[in-house]
Amino acid sequence: MEAEFREIDENGSWNPISQEIRQQSCELPCKVAKLPENKNRNRYRDVSPFDHSRICLRVGTNDYINSGLITVEEAQSKYILYHGPLPNTCGNFWEMVWQQRTRGVVMLNRVIEKGSIKCAQYWPASEERDAIFEDANFKLTLISEDIKSYYTVRQLELENLSTQETRDVLHFHYTTWPDFGVPESPASFLNFLFKVQKSGCLNSDQGPVVVHCSAGIGRSGTFCLVDTCLLLSRRRLCTERFCCTMQMSIRKDPSSVRIRDVLLEMRRYRMGLIQTADQLRFSYLAVIEGAKYIKGDTSLQESLKELSNEEDDPPEFTPPPPLPPPRDPQNGKNERSFFPENDELIQQKEIHSLGSSREPELRRRPAAPPQHPPEGIEHRAPEAPTASQQPETEQQQQQQPKESPPGPEAWSPLLTNVCVCTALAVGAYVCYRACFH
Repeated sequence: MEAEFREIDENGSWNPISQEIRQQSCELPCKVAKLPENKNRNRYRDVSPFDHSRICLRVGTNDYINSGLITVEEAQSKYILYHGPLPNTCGNFWEMVWQQRTRGVVMLNRVIEKGSIKCAQYWPASEERDAIFEDANFKLTLISEDIKSYYTVRQLELENLSTQETRDVLHFHYTTWPDFGVPESPASFLNFLFKVQKSGCLNSDQGPVVVHCSAGIGRSGTFCLVDTCLLLSRRRLCTERFCCTMQMSIRKDPSSVRIRDVLLEMRRYRMGLIQTADQLRFSYLAVIEGAKYIKGDTSLQESLKELSNEEDDPPEFTPPPPLPPPRDPQNGKNERSFFPENDELIQQKEIHSLGSSREPELRRRPAAPPQHPPEGIEHRAPEAPTASQQPETEQQQQQQPKESPPGPEAWSPLLTNVCVCTALAVGAYVCYRACFH
């Protein structure tokens, strides 16, 4: 399988192989889907269930729903593939889940993608908790919601209002798989797939799991194809170990799963599975990596856990960064200042007169004498202001004037000289007037 992947990858043959698979796929009748009364139950006109594999509803006058049952006998796996429910088919969807005794629903699309509605909101929102589908007589309750970075797991309670019976349903929602695209990495996808497997929803003793995306063929087909191939790999690995223990001949190599043959077999039950060449290539990658994980590749197990990043917050719910701590003028260090500890230097106002200027002078304010604590009491250094006190102190400093006008004793020599000269000139003028006039 790995050699086949490398050969196709080196030759760039994914598109021709995809076209070849389409040509080899069976074209089976789907007459019921084309009936006029069923047109409003189809999301897309070119995606219809085959008549031989479609799910038939048991309640009501119309038994049609756009879903098909895929069965792979060798892997003992069953899947119900469905398109994104429409507003008028949400009740039919839960009726099908109840009828098939389904324990898990796998959703691989978002409600809105690229500005278009790809699926109806068929489960209750977190703020609503409950949803009632009167046309099918079912009530759905949201019990819990576990949001991860790229998927969400919801625990739902489905109640049949006719019989008052309730069942638990797990809703696995992959939230980062783009339409007509592939997941970010095989590791993240496999981590999601293994979560679904560990829940028991895919076990053969349970009802078939319901898998849907927008059309129910591209992303849904990729999920089912990878899961089926890994089941076959696991079965063949167990057979190999059993044969080695019993000293029997091994008929099949566990890594010899023919992905193309499995896909062609699955296409007999629903049309158009795997829509793009990229999805086919990704399926090969995921099966190869998953088979290594099953064989016990410890390095892959560590990388799978590291690449999954499932504990990270989802991008749309990333909390804002924390606010910076209050500004500390000493940056958390109790260092002595450049000037003496008990002295404050105050800068005087610069005086401009007669077009000349002097440099501001500094005067020293005497500090209060230090008070020594009484004997027997431990001397403690003054505490730094707390975060709640510090903004208040800064505000008070901003309200105080930065510069105070000089007092009467702070006359500069220039001003004194001007005043003396003026007084002498006035006295001389008075004497002159008194003596000569």
